[in-house]
Amino acid sequence: MHPLCLIDAIGPFFRGLSKRTINWSKIPFEHLREADEATWSRIHGDLNHFTQQVSAMGFNAASLDDVWHLVDHEAYEPVVRGRISRYVDEFRRCFATLWDQGMQVFVTMDFFSATRAMRAWLQQRRISPVEFTTRILHQFLTDFPEVEGVIVRIGESDGRDVNDDFRSELLLKTARQTNAFLRHLLPVFERHGKKLIFRTWTVGAYPIGDLMWNRRTFAQVLSGISSDALIVSMKYGESDFFRYLPLNRNFFRTKVAKIIELQARREYEGCGEYPSFVGWEYERYIQELRQAENVVGCMVWCQTGGWVPFRRLAFIDGTALWTELNTFVTLRLFMGGALVEDAVREFAQRIECQDANALLELLRLSDEVIRELLYVEEFARQKLFFRRLRIPPMLQVYWHNIFISHSVRRILRFFVQDHDGCMRASHRAMDRLAQMKALAIKAGLLVADIEFMQDTFALLVLAREYVFTDDSESMQQRIREAKRAYKQKYPKSGPRYRYRVKLDFTLLMLQPRYLRWGINLLFRRQRGYRLVDRLITLHLLSLIYRLIAKRRPQWVPSFAKDSAMGVDVVFR
Repeated sequence: MHPLCLIDAIGPFFRGLSKRTINWSKIPFEHLREADEATWSRIHGDLNHFTQQVSAMGFNAASLDDVWHLVDHEAYEPVVRGRISRYVDEFRRCFATLWDQGMQVFVTMDFFSATRAMRAWLQQRRISPVEFTTRILHQFLTDFPEVEGVIVRIGESDGRDVNDDFRSELLLKTARQTNAFLRHLLPVFERHGKKLIFRTWTVGAYPIGDLMWNRRTFAQVLSGISSDALIVSMKYGESDFFRYLPLNRNFFRTKVAKIIELQARREYEGCGEYPSFVGWEYERYIQELRQAENVVGCMVWCQTGGWVPFRRLAFIDGTALWTELNTFVTLRLFMGGALVEDAVREFAQRIECQDANALLELLRLSDEVIRELLYVEEFARQKLFFRRLRIPPMLQVYWHNIFISHSVRRILRFFVQDHDGCMRASHRAMDRLAQMKALAIKAGLLVADIEFMQDTFALLVLAREYVFTDDSESMQQRIREAKRAYKQKYPKSGPRYRYRVKLDFTLLMLQPRYLRWGINLLFRRQRGYRLVDRLITLHLLSLIYRLIAKRRPQWVPSFAKDSAMGVDVVFR
């Protein structure tokens, strides 16, 4: 049996979005509500173009969103039922496009998602969300026999910026509930001869929030379950799509069929605006993964993920070179066991690159620059946990935001001891960026992308100087001037979106010993929970946060409140 090589196909649905920061986690159905014939015609044309390219590359399956938008029910609002009818017609065409190119079709869904009228209807009739979901899935698989399976997400819901008819929410809170949920759904898939791809991704909410790394939670969720219809899908690490993470050991803890999730459009590393090559990183994971039992495929995200303004569309608009390179190399590594160097050379031939050796050297340097400057290596290599989350190895950059603040400075100086080494690494990285520009010219590639990377990473060098050298007014002034020049070079009205630089030089009035006590209380270096976690950070801290958010909402930064699901989800 050929491995399942699954790629997300949602890119065609994102053309024409007017909002600056885009939620890339799911098809923007609110944007489709009033879509006219021309919009749908463009979507179908883009999807056909996308499918031709990725199927020729070797992908044999693609995912689209979303089950809830494709099954009608009498309890939905009349206007919603009208929209569902249109979605059904248009998505049948989408599925046919995939099938015509030999691609299996998978459709995503969150548990649980509904409209206001449906929630009221279920409550009146005392029908549980799990029972209703099984009915919806049975109807969906009956109506769309061409669909091979459904990808279910239970650990993250819609972001706060979603203004759709349907709103998803987190309902499963424990491993026992999740185990019962799977037992309830699997017979539906077995009856239809379809696959349920169950994602272990969680954002730390409720006791189930540690599913992606906690071996006990993982074992409890899958306890007693044995079904040919089930595939477990896991991100490669114990956190989101970052570097410096070991391969998730849960791949080796179950015989259930499983796939690995790999991201080609790196949402925390520029989203394809500059080269953020993953080849050598993924090569290590894939080689190690060969020792795991019953790995049946991979899921490559080429468009999904993040809340960013960057909007290059992979395999659609001709601008997403670096994402397409990552996608191609990832598939060659997984499918054929190719060496990174051979895969890059093959890609260079496909795009008629003038010098494959120059491209390969550029990618080597890019990999080093990303690891040394976008991350702070000494911090990134530390294993840290807060509540049910493994702390991301990237602290000062998040999506398209660069944080330069006194509080970040204090935290980094606590965790990082080799300040001089960090500064040397940052200056080495800038030297390599200069070399990358010359290599891009030699290879006939997008020099403007390297220049944007240089300009953005120059801000990171200044941020590192602020963190690891003596603080001074002159340093702060240099950063303000650099930010001003960066904004002038990349204006909001310009063709290229920029990073957002957030400055806060207000002194953190906390004595070093209190900072040390606080960090040691809140963060741990082991996966298992300490007694202090069970008594304070997992329970009491939730109450404290809710009290602060209610009585002192100004203490919670707007970025943390409004981005994605909001930081409060971490304290559930």
